[in-house]
Amino acid sequence: MNLKYGDITFALELPAERLLGIIRPEAPAPAASPEDVITAALDRCAAIIGTFKPGEQVVIVTSDITRYTGSEIYLPLLVERLNAAGIRDRDIEILVALGIHRRQTEHEHRKIAGPLFGRIRITDHDCDDPGELAFIVRTSNGVDVEVNRRVVETDRVILTGTIGFHYFAGFGGGRKSILPGVAARKSCMASHFAVLNPGEGTGRNPRATTGVMEGNPVHQAMVEACAMVEPAFILNTVLDTQKRIIAAFAGHWRDAHEEGCRFYAERFAYPLREKADLVVVSCGGYPKDINVIQSHKSMEYGSQALKEGGVMVLLAQCRDGYGNATFFDWFRYQDLTAFESRLRSHYEINGQTAYSLLQKAQRFRIILVSDLPPEEVLTMGMTPARSLDEAMAKAMETLPKDYTAYVIPEGGTVLPVTEKQ
Repeated sequence: MNLKYGDITFALELPAERLLGIIRPEAPAPAASPEDVITAALDRCAAIIGTFKPGEQVVIVTSDITRYTGSEIYLPLLVERLNAAGIRDRDIEILVALGIHRRQTEHEHRKIAGPLFGRIRITDHDCDDPGELAFIVRTSNGVDVEVNRRVVETDRVILTGTIGFHYFAGFGGGRKSILPGVAARKSCMASHFAVLNPGEGTGRNPRATTGVMEGNPVHQAMVEACAMVEPAFILNTVLDTQKRIIAAFAGHWRDAHEEGCRFYAERFAYPLREKADLVVVSCGGYPKDINVIQSHKSMEYGSQALKEGGVMVLLAQCRDGYGNATFFDWFRYQDLTAFESRLRSHYEINGQTAYSLLQKAQRFRIILVSDLPPEEVLTMGMTPARSLDEAMAKAMETLPKDYTAYVIPEGGTVLPVTEKQ
């Protein structure tokens, strides 16, 4: 079996009697062309679009380049519907939901907008420009939400993006286009801080986790913020591991999103008979393993298939390092209690990811195959390796002779779940 690592592959051989299974999503092949899938979804919104009036201003929110959504396919089809309803090009604006990410380049805008580039105005959200922000709500869990004025002052807002698992918001897509997508930096931070239980030393809220929305405080804050914006409708895609559009969901911003999440969970969650002593996980190669922060998703999902104290071999090249300038600095806190205390007093979203990584590094033995300096891998609580063969040799040093194993070739797209989960 070949597993991706950056732009290359490593060959893995495991005895058949040790292998419990290869964990892959049960995603169907596309049953229709991407255009037909999007057209069918938009047909469900025909009545809503029919209420749009000529002269109304429309803002379409879409994801940045870090989250491929198929926007170059669905945005032109969406704008075509708006034009047919009498909405002129000059009254439409595409707002890129950067959250706290960097601005996009012209080349990236071209990739996002596709054939609409140069025809429809495209603007990057700026989470740090107070003149561009407006307060909309204090959520029930105390998050003060400011968002881009464009989604407050326009006549109609349409949210677009893609649905997938999210390691503490439950799922991406839908309401997440507003918070954190077009929110102020402090609102993003506050909503993500809700992942922690109230009170010093109480740790992470167990409901703020992958695939869970009910009772999830992060999801709840996002929902309350989105409700204040009152989007006209959403259009969210579902992609397979090859980034092909296999489904699309359009309609009421909450109902259509929940329908899409159910579809995704049924096809991208993998039921486990039992957990294993060893899990070998590939992020899926570049760009899914471009840095530690991106690779953490595969680590998080893969750990769900691992026995307490088990061994994970993670293939994550991390050619661009950590993904954030301050991420590695958090590992000066090796004690989780001290780490949590610092996180509560000086919260950073990337600090939260570092905290989650260290939690897993202390629960399991994680052998990281990467291009990172070995001493830095050790500082993060993991065991460094330069190849899969080296990592497997190190794994065998501590595994029992009758060990069991899973292999996950696309770690960031499939969630192992037990019957209890």
